[in-house]
Amino acid sequence: MNLKEKKYLLLDLDGVCYGKHNNYSLEKVFGQVSLRMTKFISERLKIDTDAAKELQTNYFYKYNTSLNGLMIHHNIQPQEFLKYVHTIDLSFMREDTIMRGELEQLDMEKFIFTNGSAAHAENILTHLGIYDLFGRDKIFDIEDAGYLPKPEAKTFDLMVKKFGINPKETIYIEDIAKNLSIGHKRGCTTVWLINDEHFGKMDADKDFISHKIENLSLFLKEIRLLKSQ
Repeated sequence: MNLKEKKYLLLDLDGVCYGKHNNYSLEKVFGQVSLRMTKFISERLKIDTDAAKELQTNYFYKYNTSLNGLMIHHNIQPQEFLKYVHTIDLSFMREDTIMRGELEQLDMEKFIFTNGSAAHAENILTHLGIYDLFGRDKIFDIEDAGYLPKPEAKTFDLMVKKFGINPKETIYIEDIAKNLSIGHKRGCTTVWLINDEHFGKMDADKDFISHKIENLSLFLKEIRLLKSQ
């Protein structure tokens, strides 16, 4: 099945809905989140910031989210952690009218699939001017996943069940290449939004990636034009 016949669009949040393509580096948002993670870990575990940052990074690589490692090893309550780390300043972020236009015109059902919280997704999407195109019902967050992060198969399958979508009719876009592995296995057309982050480009050369793009809005336009033929 080619792109024009797909019915569902599945988007990661951080690094996909915003990024270089709309002039918001991941660092401007996730840099704030990361600093608050370090502070939370330092204060909660009573360790200095260097040790906290090392733990945060190690858990991220080993467990796909720092939170997952903190829950496993330190019995951290996820709601408290997520609320704290996602309390960030997005006043610099403006509405992306080009992306909104493409999403509105694209004849596909659209969903968000994130390892972050629903509140964080709402905050980001509201600042970008596109939250109303989704709403809570079309966001699958880390709480929906039982705090088991992507790319776990169980999490992907829970997402499919919640949204009622057929992976074989789905275009799935991620900035973290390895997260696409389960989508490919389930039959999605997988799309990697190219980035230079070390974690993001791990496994970017694997055959579970169907397409590589540099600009989300341009890719959405390409799909829309294919569908209009």
